[in-house]
Amino acid sequence: MSTDESTTPKPTPASVAVPAGGTEGTEGTESTESTPASEGGPETTAAAATGATRILVAEDEALIRLDLVEMLGEQGYDVVGQASNGEQAVELAKEVKPDLVIMDVKMPVLDGLSAAEQLHEAKLCPVIMLTAFSQTELVERARDAGVMAYIVKPFTADDLRPAIDIATSRWQELKALEAEIADLGERLETRKLVDRAKGVLMTQLKLSESDAFRWIQKTAMDRRLGMKEVAEAVINGFPAA
Repeated sequence: MSTDESTTPKPTPASVAVPAGGTEGTEGTESTESTPASEGGPETTAAAATGATRILVAEDEALIRLDLVEMLGEQGYDVVGQASNGEQAVELAKEVKPDLVIMDVKMPVLDGLSAAEQLHEAKLCPVIMLTAFSQTELVERARDAGVMAYIVKPFTADDLRPAIDIATSRWQELKALEAEIADLGERLETRKLVDRAKGVLMTQLKLSESDAFRWIQKTAMDRRLGMKEVAEAVINGFPAA
């Protein structure tokens, strides 16, 4: 298979057009060059003006990557970059600073979980992981790596928005916990308790996950308590009504 540079996929900002038939030769050696999104011209400027969520896509299988980019574009998201391995994803994310990254678990050079962990440590943006049914054992490790949501292959356009909404909401929760709790160990413990409490509230009050978190956050503020204390109270039967 040809590795000619003209047919080799590169990590690209969204403003660099990817030809519809440009999947030939995608198994060749891939360049790590990237173009800053700010240099993308009128398309990038127009997309930024809409306030659309800016997403970086990292997937080593070109057909899946292009399908995902097309689905995201059709739903109004701004794909600001594409990468075909985890190392490229991390480098490009630091360059274009997306609102969110969607990446595959298994990629060359640097796997998706390791890349997600680096992005999480840099506190750059939330990560959604593309997984297969056979990879369910990776879920716990993915959580530890800071992954906020999952999309299971094969996926459809209808699977994207709920995962993006969940990831964005959980990222905001994490930032709120970081603002309240400095110690990492205590923050992780609090996050687990808050997740359990959210489940209780979602069942009792028929709330969405994001509304359940806001309930905990507001109650903590109103009663001048920590979110950990409120979460423990909810778990232990504190009346939510």
